[in-house]
Amino acid sequence: MTREVDGLYAWLRLMLSVLVSTVGGVGMWSVVVALPAVQAAFHVPRAGAALPYTLTMIGVAAGNVVMGRLLDRVGIRPLLMVAGAGLGLGYFAASRAGSLGGFALAYFGPIAFLGSSVTFGPLMADVSQWFVRRRGLAVSICAAGNYFAGAIWPPLLATWIEHYGWRQTHLWTGLICAGVILPVGLLLGRRAPASAAAGNQAAGALRGGIGDLGPGAAQVLLCLAGVGCCVAMAMPQVHLVAYCSDLGYGPAHGAEMLSVMLAFGVISRVGSGAIADRIGGLATLLLGSLLQLLALVLYLGFDGLGSLYVISALFGLFQGGIVPSYAMIVREYFPAREAGLRIGITLTATMLGMALGGWMSGVIFDLSGSYRAAFLNGIGWNALNAGIMLLLLHRAGRRERAAVAA
Repeated sequence: MTREVDGLYAWLRLMLSVLVSTVGGVGMWSVVVALPAVQAAFHVPRAGAALPYTLTMIGVAAGNVVMGRLLDRVGIRPLLMVAGAGLGLGYFAASRAGSLGGFALAYFGPIAFLGSSVTFGPLMADVSQWFVRRRGLAVSICAAGNYFAGAIWPPLLATWIEHYGWRQTHLWTGLICAGVILPVGLLLGRRAPASAAAGNQAAGALRGGIGDLGPGAAQVLLCLAGVGCCVAMAMPQVHLVAYCSDLGYGPAHGAEMLSVMLAFGVISRVGSGAIADRIGGLATLLLGSLLQLLALVLYLGFDGLGSLYVISALFGLFQGGIVPSYAMIVREYFPAREAGLRIGITLTATMLGMALGGWMSGVIFDLSGSYRAAFLNGIGWNALNAGIMLLLLHRAGRRERAAVAA
């Protein structure tokens, strides 16, 4: 194996990837920050103003699959060229939009599908090709870029919108994205050495599958698990501000709790990667799932202001490493040549879980009049995730035991 893999070049490449992820991740946050200003500009109801967010999530989800497949064929540099250009042109189009429909389409196509999607799943898949001994740590650090984007961009965008308006803010955002991603993409042209492809994979990974489960069944179960964990994850992430308002603490406290959750999520994402390098992606994901389940139970038991801050910090600490663990599982149990597509499919399932969980929790609240039933619903979906992880661990372990016995 060449010195590039797990070496200085790999770590420099990872740092550049984190930069790209942090900048390109703006597409998932700017649409939320601009929502009130866009609603006022186009004189539409709140439900209509939420359309760009919905299309953004759909665009990123679809892009993860399509761009992931292209990654397996052409590598990351052409995709970053597309992403930089897409974000630049998309934000320019959004800044000039004359209607809500035009604004939403700018987000769906060039910003989300062509742009931000590349800086999520495909970028993690590319990073995974450059590490063997510290693959879990590297993938989780790359995944943290999305959380960095969530911590850095919203307050910056909010300030710009307040002082310069949403149109000028979108124009500047596009220039920054293109100005950073295009030059960095030119530096990431090298493909990983073929010798790295087989590194750190479980027996049978060249054909794909987990234990005695074939690749198709294993992929379906991973996607179902991704939906389960993220339906549960969406309950506090999407509704915490509203929950605090209902309890009488006000939305400001809820927003602060979300910031605390996100900050501890960065710690969790990095730490879970180091754990995955020791015990594997399946066991790491199961650990995160069980701890997330514990945090959801704590939300049911305590609703004091101080308690909610502590539980939100714990929730972030427990759940942050779950999503990058899916990328590790794919790299351990499926062929490297399929990494981009399969990671894209799996992460798309997690995003659909977030969308479903946010909507479902709102429906349950409307029907029941409280968030208690919504937390219980999240606990049920989380239990489904943990059950699938236990099944996959059992199947993988049984195959390994049979191999040893033979």
